[in-house]
Amino acid sequence: MKLFPVLVMLTACAARPQDLSGKMFTFPLESNTAHVRLNASRLDFSSLTLCHRSFTDLKRDHVLFSLATPVHSNDFLIFWDYKNKEIESDIKDREAVFGGRDYKPNMWHSICTTWDSESGLVQIWFNGLPSIRKFVSTGTNIVGPVIIILGQEQDSHGGGFDLKQSFVGMMSDVHLWDHILSSCEIQNYVDELNFTPGNVLNWSALEFEIIDRVLIENKLMTCH
Repeated sequence: MKLFPVLVMLTACAARPQDLSGKMFTFPLESNTAHVRLNASRLDFSSLTLCHRSFTDLKRDHVLFSLATPVHSNDFLIFWDYKNKEIESDIKDREAVFGGRDYKPNMWHSICTTWDSESGLVQIWFNGLPSIRKFVSTGTNIVGPVIIILGQEQDSHGGGFDLKQSFVGMMSDVHLWDHILSSCEIQNYVDELNFTPGNVLNWSALEFEIIDRVLIENKLMTCH
């Protein structure tokens, strides 16, 4: 009986930004409903940097970040292709794939992704190691209204979820900037040093809504 008020609170929409420092979202089961919807006031992006951390033991494809607009369901998507062992970065429904990443289960991984509309180049930083830069899309911005979701991959604007693409595990430290971070700034994020928080999504002042079974817990730390 004591757990009931907590579950109600966790499924309610956040009334104001919350500081999730030292916290994580736990996605405890495979589902085509459970997700976290992140609120962003910006509706127009000419460049982006996204950083986040994840911990999972999934042995299948799964989503890591999904930003959709009415025009493009994969306007900014980060996805793990288990069969080919590749991280996919989709920009405006165009895909760049990055192989050779040591995406081990049951440990935290930091992934940062940058994209610039002028050059059309996308790049990932996996645990602080940069990839080559690949061309995906140039000349046009990502223009909202945007829906940003953790835990599910959007095949339509805010929906179209697939059970076998859902995320199961923990996510933390999600930041999104409307510009390209320098390599030093990205390294500071990876090393959990001082860095300027995201000006679009800021884990220390995050507006979000939890739908279905997703928990907020203290972030797991190793004992030294």
